[in-house]
Amino acid sequence: MAKTKKQIIEDLKLIDVVVELLDSRIPIASQNPDIKQMIQNKTRLVVLNKSDLSCEKENKKWVSYFAKQNVTAVLVDSVSGKGMNETIRKIQEVYDNEKYQNKGRVGKAIRIMVLGIPNVGKSSFINRMAKKNTAQVGNKPGVTRQKQWIKVANQIELLDTPGVLWPKLGSQEVALKLAYIGTIKEDILPITEIGYELLKLMIEKYGTNVMQRYHIEENELNNILQNEKVIEIMNLIGKKRGAIVAGGEINLERVAGIILEDFRSGKLGKITLEIVD
Repeated sequence: MAKTKKQIIEDLKLIDVVVELLDSRIPIASQNPDIKQMIQNKTRLVVLNKSDLSCEKENKKWVSYFAKQNVTAVLVDSVSGKGMNETIRKIQEVYDNEKYQNKGRVGKAIRIMVLGIPNVGKSSFINRMAKKNTAQVGNKPGVTRQKQWIKVANQIELLDTPGVLWPKLGSQEVALKLAYIGTIKEDILPITEIGYELLKLMIEKYGTNVMQRYHIEENELNNILQNEKVIEIMNLIGKKRGAIVAGGEINLERVAGIILEDFRSGKLGKITLEIVD
């Protein structure tokens, strides 16, 4: 991480605009706090990626939130391409043309650095912007390993960088949120614990989604919640999904995997775990 951070700081000398990718479901937890310090006075554009998986109402609130911080934010779905044209327009809009005219850079491409923690969809975003599979894409955190320049319509040059996590996550809450979206690998935090905590959070904020997805009756859910036994809901989901091992016991690890996959794929609905206060 230290080596990558040093390289980013060095490369920033070549950059006009920094594009910071965040996960729209957790815009604050998916921010690397080191980035603001690293880019200093560079112009920054925030891209709230995976906006198709987050609550539309909350998406608009987050755009307004960043605007109040004097930061332009754009909602993007890198898979479908929604928001990409708006991103290009905003890059050109925040680009200080007069400043670079004075530097004799008239007619040259706007140089962009794309920054973001692992698994926020950087490679998919870059591929969509470039309209070709230029950057290596994968589901596992840390697939992007080497720096590469990518031309976009001869007007914008993107500099890709490896996803960088900061040395200290600060709190268990942040660590769990990053585990929910797949940034922290499941061999670091036990998948059963991650699934349990996500289900608990979902029941508190999106109980209807849980009932609809797993066909659980409201009175059935309420009876279990009164005893604060989320584990019983996991057992119930396990029975309904056939996650049963020899002896009739529920495979909680498999149940946790089902819950996480349903959340990450959007099958649990459009979910935003961080609400603008």
